[in-house]
Amino acid sequence: MRALVRERFGPPEVLRLEQVAKPDVAEDGVLVRVRAASLNRLEWYSLTGTPYIGRTQMGLRKPKQPGLGVDFAGVVEAVGSDVTDFRVGDEVFGGRTGALAEYVSARLAVASKPANVTFEEAAAVPVAGLTALQALRDKGNLQPGQKVLVDGASGGVGTFVVQIAKAFGADVTGVCSTRNVELVGALGADDVVDYTREDVTRSGRRYDLVVAVAGSRSWSDYRRVLEPEGTLVVVGGPIGNPWTGPIARVVKVRLAAMRSSQTAIFFISKLNRPDLGVMAELLEVGKVKPVVERTYDLREAADAFRYVGTGHVQGKVVVTI
Repeated sequence: MRALVRERFGPPEVLRLEQVAKPDVAEDGVLVRVRAASLNRLEWYSLTGTPYIGRTQMGLRKPKQPGLGVDFAGVVEAVGSDVTDFRVGDEVFGGRTGALAEYVSARLAVASKPANVTFEEAAAVPVAGLTALQALRDKGNLQPGQKVLVDGASGGVGTFVVQIAKAFGADVTGVCSTRNVELVGALGADDVVDYTREDVTRSGRRYDLVVAVAGSRSWSDYRRVLEPEGTLVVVGGPIGNPWTGPIARVVKVRLAAMRSSQTAIFFISKLNRPDLGVMAELLEVGKVKPVVERTYDLREAADAFRYVGTGHVQGKVVVTI
């Protein structure tokens, strides 16, 4: 099969499209013919090998795994002997390392794709969608009627946070740049703040939950807009120092928050089938619609990575296969 690979860390120029062995299907898994895969900031870090502290997991001198990509959507080509809930021909989506290839072997993180979404839209969901869901439901303990501020509302995770928060009955304010104001409003945000014109942390408004998507603000900024018992959930962060990335900032925020009645939480989402099922239900009833700004063919994957590397993507970038 064709797969996108690289033998060393570096810029998109190190990527190559090569013929590699098709993966085997596990007894409790499915082999999926990939129709589309999406890119996250995770893939950019995996490509470039930054921040360097991450190489303890990615590989010190070269990548542990040549393949790239996690999010996928496609059609079941084969099923393992222990699998009873999927059949050949089923349309599915999920997450598995090496998704930027013609086939991927998936086990735990795969679910049925709703018929009313395209493969491109479904491929945009797994990492970003589950990050948003878990940030709101599990870490933020969001309740109907609460006020939510989404700092970074127009990116891959942010567009899902806005929509899921609305689906859960929250009053949502999104923060984004001028060019994204219309998009965030169309996603259902009750209020949209253009950060180039207004500093929301000095607006006098307060929120029960703040979801900071790759935000760079300080704890003192966020605590001004949090209710006395409010919660800040930090999802990622700017790369900052090439050695430690966002980790130093996250630690600083957590330490500062320890002296406050307000709570600061940083987490990394976990792909799993039950939560993919929750997202499938939201997609099926139309409460969530993935935002796909650009699509590229697998042969154009280097260009897709370059665009993701700019850090200014609206929603998601998808590679069709």
